Amino acid sequence: MSLATPRRLHIALVAAVIAITATLAYAQRIWVGGGGGFGFGGRREPPKWAKRANFDGSFNYCRGFYSSDRREDGGMGWWTDYPGADNNFSVRLAELTFVRVRLDSTGQPDNVVVQLSDAMLAHCPILFMEDVGTMRLSDDEVLHLRNYLLKGGFLYVDDFWGTQAWDQWVYEIGRVLPPNKYPIVDIQPDHQIMHALYDVKSIEQVSSIQFWYRNGGSVSERGPDSPQVDFRGIQDEHGRLMVVMTHNTDIADTWEREGENREYFERFSPTATPSASTSFSTP
Repeated sequence: MSLATPRRLHIALVAAVIAITATLAYAQRIWVGGGGGFGFGGRREPPKWAKRANFDGSFNYCRGFYSSDRREDGGMGWWTDYPGADNNFSVRLAELTFVRVRLDSTGQPDNVVVQLSDAMLAHCPILFMEDVGTMRLSDDEVLHLRNYLLKGGFLYVDDFWGTQAWDQWVYEIGRVLPPNKYPIVDIQPDHQIMHALYDVKSIEQVSSIQFWYRNGGSVSERGPDSPQVDFRGIQDEHGRLMVVMTHNTDIADTWEREGENREYFERFSPTATPSASTSFSTP
């Protein structure tokens, strides 16, 4: 498998930090669109399926594709925040670090969408997924995702809210990594990833920009059913984090909306960015 070394994952951590703290002066290459799941100019972008030609040893933002069996308010299934978050994260990585991000023929990041049963998954150092509280996996997807994680892969999931979404996610990831062997644990404030580059005291609760607009700056998208962020993970037998999850928050919207609203950018970036950065710092 062409999976990342711990050093490359640490580099991705640095990129996540720098990506959102950069000034809006770079916005000429930043995606600005009509909402998650809609591409440049406000149209929905079809999935850009991963192919062998997309991978040359450079960094690719790999978004995991899955099927949803229901809809969550504010969620869009696998393509939540796609392709804006994918593009903007990668732009910052390319512009502000020495990490070599693969670019396509137009000079934009060569981000890809990966089916969980596709052999191309093995080329992804990090797999990103959102709105996973609506996810239902086939037996084949369960097997391939398990093999990916146990062989060194890393999964970060974000932007799923409330009890129902949590319970569905727990059930599905439990099929991948049986909880009797790989339990979900709270990532404590003294965990090493909380102090890799920043002393992160807590994980910021960020609502989507639409919810934030409509509700006068409120950030709890499910009200009393999403009172605080859950920052949790799943480790292998050696203590390596295989899965990191940010529940009851929408960290990826701070990437997607970077060039869209200065007030939102300035309100959430200083705290959400260090919060997000912990998700990419694996032992």
